[in-house]
Amino acid sequence: MSKHKKQILDKAQIEQKIRRMAYEIYEQNYEQKELILAGVDENGLKLSISLKKEIDAISDIKVHVIKLDVEKDAPVQPKVDLSHFPQIEQFTVIVVDDVLNSGRTMIYAIDPFLQLGAKKIQTAVLVNRSHKRFPISVDYKGLELATTIQEHIQVDLSESDSSAYLY
Repeated sequence: MSKHKKQILDKAQIEQKIRRMAYEIYEQNYEQKELILAGVDENGLKLSISLKKEIDAISDIKVHVIKLDVEKDAPVQPKVDLSHFPQIEQFTVIVVDDVLNSGRTMIYAIDPFLQLGAKKIQTAVLVNRSHKRFPISVDYKGLELATTIQEHIQVDLSESDSSAYLY
């Protein structure tokens, strides 16, 4: 397989996907007074911050962003740390990551919110690869992309250049 990277999303396309996802989140949660966006460190957190900015621009919903640290290399149940947790009763949380590969990281990232008694848990990813090994359904996705198992997606959400590549 060639390691040549092919750009699948440029900065403008990523911004457009984030804006559309924010509108979808608002449409599905317009009755909520507050939402929690839980971003999987590091790109999921950056995506959460961008989604918050867009949701703030279109609605009165108070959006909290928290960072999730998921021990991705753990062979069994990884440790998941929350940066903080706002005091909200009957909360709705959207777990956010850049790419959904097997669904393993996402399923572990959801666990703390089950233990905290979430009213509703949703998921959002910029790119869904459709190679799930775990029963995860994505509620909000920027791009659905059929890839082979050998292919990878790299997302760069830096201030200078946001882009996504297939290699």
